[in-house]
Amino acid sequence: MTAATTGEVVPTFDVDSHLSWWTRRRLTRQLGIRDDVSARLAELHNIAGILNQAADMISSGWLQHSWFAYRDDNGQTKTVTAYNVNEMAGRPVTGACLVGAIVQAGGGLSKVRTQPVQRALDITWHTLFETTPQPNHWTPAPAIRTLRVRDLTRWNDHPRRTAPQAEALLRRSAAAARSEAAHVSRRSSDVH
Repeated sequence: MTAATTGEVVPTFDVDSHLSWWTRRRLTRQLGIRDDVSARLAELHNIAGILNQAADMISSGWLQHSWFAYRDDNGQTKTVTAYNVNEMAGRPVTGACLVGAIVQAGGGLSKVRTQPVQRALDITWHTLFETTPQPNHWTPAPAIRTLRVRDLTRWNDHPRRTAPQAEALLRRSAAAARSEAAHVSRRSSDVH
């Protein structure tokens, strides 16, 4: 197939060639800020989605003292922990603990160390302990993250904990992510 052309040459016009280097620098900086804000908003939207999915999972099958539940080939419900997690390979998850639900909603065990899952865990911890994440502490050290996951696990496994409480925590965490997105959006519109 051939494309039809008119043979007419369209002149190009480079807007940047008519701007001072200070103006180009300012425009480049503004575009960079907008890109950063867009990425942050997309990330927070993704995190809110993960947390809402995790809450849905908790409402249909919540666990304590185990990571996940699945149905085996005989239709029996089995639970897994760190020691036997490979047993559930290829089987759909039918239940999860608080942390397990976040991991599963974020893509499963193969995605546990990804940024969206780790940040969803961070927001859940901050929501549980009613602390505001500080921008410079958005990515805590690995040892701190491990301690926070233990805090979430202890909270989930408390004898008087209920599934509705775990689901409510995840919904509040999703709302916190949406609130942070609104804050980022307002703050960026104030700058421009």
